[in-house]
Amino acid sequence: MSNIAVELTKNPKPKPADESKIGFGNTFTDHMFVMNYDEGQGWHDPRIVPYGPLSLDPSAMCLHYGQEVFEGLKAYRTADDHIQLFRPQENFKRLNVSNARLSIPLIDEELCLEGLKKLVEIEKDWVPHIPDTSLYIRPFIITTDAHLGVHPGHHYLFIIILSPSGPYYAEGLNPVKIYVEKNYVRTVKGGMGMAKTGGNYAASLNAQAEAEKQNYSQVLWLDGVERKYIEEVGAMNIFFVIDGEAVTPELTSGSILSGITRKSVLDLIRSWGMKATERRISIDEIVEAHKNGKLGEVFGTGTAAVISPVGHLKYGDLEMEIGGNKIGPISQRLYDELTGIQWGRRPDPFGWTVKID
Repeated sequence: MSNIAVELTKNPKPKPADESKIGFGNTFTDHMFVMNYDEGQGWHDPRIVPYGPLSLDPSAMCLHYGQEVFEGLKAYRTADDHIQLFRPQENFKRLNVSNARLSIPLIDEELCLEGLKKLVEIEKDWVPHIPDTSLYIRPFIITTDAHLGVHPGHHYLFIIILSPSGPYYAEGLNPVKIYVEKNYVRTVKGGMGMAKTGGNYAASLNAQAEAEKQNYSQVLWLDGVERKYIEEVGAMNIFFVIDGEAVTPELTSGSILSGITRKSVLDLIRSWGMKATERRISIDEIVEAHKNGKLGEVFGTGTAAVISPVGHLKYGDLEMEIGGNKIGPISQRLYDELTGIQWGRRPDPFGWTVKID
């Protein structure tokens, strides 16, 4: 066991009085995990301290050059009042993939998992109790060098903050409307699409605003070169059920985030004896499948929403209704199975859950 120092707050905040109204990402717990990196010393001084503002120099390089990465996962309260995580090792593995791409020193995944478990154990009373709520977990790393100049930093902060949260989408499992983006691109092969970093999300904001103007919830991105191959939704990976086969864009281009829910969905579908394929998918193929009545379901996957069925897909002037604008049987089964495992309502044959207490 490592030596993780703990300083408890002397001024604990009141817990949300009505857990049905906590929303997503609005409230934060009493403590956070912090660890420093200094060149020549490595990562050091892991500690849990009271949640509070950071002191950064105005010239801190993260503010000017975007050298930062982050993750997102959840802690769940089971019916027997235990707390558990879902595949947290995968998040820290992916964080190191992002670190490598952005020239950030790699973290010790086991140490960070230990720090996370200790933090959640301290904050377990913040994990909400009512259905479909959870404790959202945000690990992130920023470079703090007080310097203007484009090069990798020499000093970093690794931090984990926690936020009690309700469902990501207020409409719940009701199908969402997706807008296929034709003008902007988010990333390209050789870029940062496979990393979880703020720049990817900043690049999506104009398109997201345009989608919302047209009353669509999210943007579906096409590849940045040919503008024809489907990549991912703004906050999710995407799946299509074509003629009974689940298909999702392959990751080989390096422009798509390797989602942990995506990976879990592929494992689940294959465990059911269904065919699940990772390959290039063109938007024209989707249009043709819809035209021929072979496009049975479309759904997004992600930590925040878990499964998000798509009821409408707009490409140019073409508006495609999917599955009668109702959640499909595969989407529903996946949602029930994944959330059942996450909240401990169903057996976990894969060993995905990690108990905190």
